[in-house]
Amino acid sequence: MLESGKEMLSRLPYPDRPDNHFKVDPAKWDYYAMDVHRIAGDDELAAQYARTVIKDNITPNGYELSPMRVAECRITLGFVAGREGDLEQAVELGVSGLKNGRQSKMHLHMIAGELDQELRHRFPSEGLVSNFEEAVGAL
Repeated sequence: MLESGKEMLSRLPYPDRPDNHFKVDPAKWDYYAMDVHRIAGDDELAAQYARTVIKDNITPNGYELSPMRVAECRITLGFVAGREGDLEQAVELGVSGLKNGRQSKMHLHMIAGELDQELRHRFPSEGLVSNFEEAVGAL
């Protein structure tokens, strides 16, 4: 389905205003695919898309072109790290995704809440999970 959607999108003209949230431009496709793969538990592809989106949305001098996308990508990489058993990396990535919380705090809170549940499920007695819970609460 994702490949079919990407193919349909490639046949459309590039939007004149890609910043319009109601238009899907090719740059957003990898971001949406990342979400699908994260939710489906396909960690390898979720991480691959997250890294691509981060690379495409940070300038060489470190300026984030799409801070919300980058934040969600970091949280997605936190999911992957947690599912691979690396709690420290999962918390570090999750917190870094929350640090520069931007315009859509509700959306960011939702994704962070999902990571929080995942970490509490996988690491129920680890104190580091509380650190992430605190960061989510501060959002």
